[in-house]
Amino acid sequence: MKRRTFIQSSLGAAALAAGLPLAGAVEEHKMNIVIAADPFALDLKDAIKEHLEKKGYTVTDVGATRESETPFYDGASAAAKLIQSGEATRGILFCGTGAGMCIVANKFKGVNAVVVESVFSARMARAINDSNVITLGAMIVAPWMAKEMVDVWLDTKHTEGLPEFAEFLKGACAKVNALDTGM
Repeated sequence: MKRRTFIQSSLGAAALAAGLPLAGAVEEHKMNIVIAADPFALDLKDAIKEHLEKKGYTVTDVGATRESETPFYDGASAAAKLIQSGEATRGILFCGTGAGMCIVANKFKGVNAVVVESVFSARMARAINDSNVITLGAMIVAPWMAKEMVDVWLDTKHTEGLPEFAEFLKGACAKVNALDTGM
């Protein structure tokens, strides 16, 4: 079935979501995750940081803290540099809407950041776009929802649940990455 026909059919996004496995807890995590927030999103960042640490992830915080205000552009830049260097495997960034952090992070070569506002968009950010960074907006997403979004994103593999599109998606990501002219 052609991609357009499948997406436009009555199955639509709901069929895609239903065909994907739910996020499951992983017992051992070796992934280093970099996080950063601007002052506006500290509460959301702190909730996710605690959640990740309880799950066994190594978390490096390079953004604002209660003691030190860091603007979104500095936090996103610091996080993106850790992704580029390989010191962090994935990044989760927080600001008011997620947009500012996403714009800055995508300026860096090798960083594929996506703003996510639902569990479905978090899953698809990995399955379709192979993102290594997600950004969340504190004005949009509550901590309990953000935890589920982060879990799903971390547990989803590129092309997972989309075997009929795997070849296309891998090729598409390679072509998009070849366009990367960032720092």
